[in-house]
Amino acid sequence: MALRTGDFDFALPPDRIAHHPVRPRDAARLLHVSAQGLDDRIVRDLPDLLRRGDVLVANDTRVIPAQLSARRGDARIGITLDQPTPDGAWHALARNARRLRVGDVLRFDGSDTLTATVEARDPDGGVSLRFNDAFDAALPDAGVLALPPYIDRPDGPTPDDASDYQTVFARNAGAVAAPTAGLHFTPRVLDALDARGIQRVTITLHVGAGTFLPMRGDDVSEHRIHAERGEITAEAAAAINAARAAGGRIVAVGTTSLRLLESAASADGTVQPFNGDTRLFILPGHRFRAVDRLMTNFHLPRSTLFMLVCAFAGADRMRAAYAHAIATGYRFYSYGDATLLDLA
Repeated sequence: MALRTGDFDFALPPDRIAHHPVRPRDAARLLHVSAQGLDDRIVRDLPDLLRRGDVLVANDTRVIPAQLSARRGDARIGITLDQPTPDGAWHALARNARRLRVGDVLRFDGSDTLTATVEARDPDGGVSLRFNDAFDAALPDAGVLALPPYIDRPDGPTPDDASDYQTVFARNAGAVAAPTAGLHFTPRVLDALDARGIQRVTITLHVGAGTFLPMRGDDVSEHRIHAERGEITAEAAAAINAARAAGGRIVAVGTTSLRLLESAASADGTVQPFNGDTRLFILPGHRFRAVDRLMTNFHLPRSTLFMLVCAFAGADRMRAAYAHAIATGYRFYSYGDATLLDLA
């Protein structure tokens, strides 16, 4: 039977959407979903829910200020950077893209030096941009964070967002959006994980602008995931495989880490080094090969990420977990609370 987008719908009261994170980060609530049922915890409890020898795999991408305001003559063009391409250009989403032509030169608010040439256009509003050599130096002044549209910022991102929307793992610049499960971690939680003998490994998946795009239509099979660039080093793969060989469980921090690990896994679950794009779309029926546990935030109705958690833990179980979270005041989305999907 074909999957329909409506199969993954649920009613979410607007007041459950988090517009700011809790402070401290590790005080966020954590719904522990296990075969025994649902248990209300906080993120600070995470080390007690894992065991010695497990390996926690987090995404170390760093969010860049990817929202730009461009000018082509008198025309204003909104640009959201999406992904760097192997040849050094950037794929971007453009508002008013119909005004752009190949060869147009864009100039950007906030910088006297930054320019970009339009090299190609996509039918869906995407463009390929070739920036000049001022890009790295000018981006912090020319760009702002591309916060998700459900976070209420009528005047744009605040100074607090610059740090709140960055994880403690952030190292490799290139993401448009934060890998939000990682936002809950603090040095205190990392120290507690270390003390309990839980290993930590980082991999990189640069979250693209496609993460903000809604699914269109009701036939899930027609949806196409935007490509996102990822890397798992040989050292990271070896550490993950050694932990599993020794009986440890692979605990993915966030759906980005999970998708990259599953993209790089062999049929027997061995994680291979990886450097390239992934378009992996995980739906119920997927056989998970590399990941044993998943920590993730609460996701949008009718979204690919809610489909992913239903694939991981079962649709009925996740509907029950989300109903419990809504009824008991959990906070949803990027700045919201988290779940630990801990199933045998």
